[in-house]
Amino acid sequence: MSRGGGKGLSLKDKLDGNELDLSLCDLNEVPVRELAALPKATILDLSCNKLISLPSDFCSLMHLVKLDLSKNQLQQLPLDFGRLVNLQHLDLLNNRLVTLPVSFAQLKNLKWLDLKDNPLDPVLAKVAGDCLDEKQCKQAAVKVLQHMKAIQSEQDRQRQRKLQAEREMEKKREAEQRAKEAQERELRKREKAEEKERRRREYDAQKAAKQEMEKKTKKETVHTRKPASSSRPPQPPRHKPSWSRSVLRVLLFVLFCILCTLAACKLTELQRQPLCVSVNTLYEDVVAALQNHKTLQNMLQHNSQQ
Repeated sequence: MSRGGGKGLSLKDKLDGNELDLSLCDLNEVPVRELAALPKATILDLSCNKLISLPSDFCSLMHLVKLDLSKNQLQQLPLDFGRLVNLQHLDLLNNRLVTLPVSFAQLKNLKWLDLKDNPLDPVLAKVAGDCLDEKQCKQAAVKVLQHMKAIQSEQDRQRQRKLQAEREMEKKREAEQRAKEAQERELRKREKAEEKERRRREYDAQKAAKQEMEKKTKKETVHTRKPASSSRPPQPPRHKPSWSRSVLRVLLFVLFCILCTLAACKLTELQRQPLCVSVNTLYEDVVAALQNHKTLQNMLQHNSQQ
């Protein structure tokens, strides 16, 4: 392994039991692949190198129990640094760290922590305190873990609130969409009803116009058949002299004369006069004819009944 590229001398040559010392190797990157091939190396010393950052796959080295990254130039740790759940001892002395990733709270087995000589956030620096002896470093591990767990819980609550707000917003959008769709359906229904009513009015108007046209045509036909004078207003009937009345009067007068003559010829002494004899003879002939006619009717009726 060379000092710049991390290749050359085999890491096995630096492995002593379960300890792998890569300090003072002028490293600017971590040979993660080679380290992953040495699961027995649970203690790793990368102090006094030129490491600015750790690769994301560094967190796959879950077999690490003790890790020394002191006196490098680390500005931040990987976001999933908490995957190193077996880590118990962590030395980050003299780096350029300001904050720690929230996943740091998942290092539940961490017992020792040194964050001295880092430009830490004031709150984190106050929580970490000094690590001048074994006791202070252990307290730092406990307090920092508690602090990071609180931050994680707060972030979880914020995420929950954000998720709840997003859900409420989504529900609101869905409700608005449903209301909009219902309004559109109601509008289409109303437009459909208005269109139906318009068509019905048009139909009624056409029917009324047709009926009016038929009435007008029928009236014109009646007017055509009637004489022109019929269109004039009716006038009161005029009393014209009737010839039938004159004839009736004449007949009544003649009948009266005949009766008077007949009565005179029957009841007075004039019955022996030639005129009265003729009148009486005519009267008797008429009466006989009427009697014969009545006898004939009776005979015919009797025959029909038989």
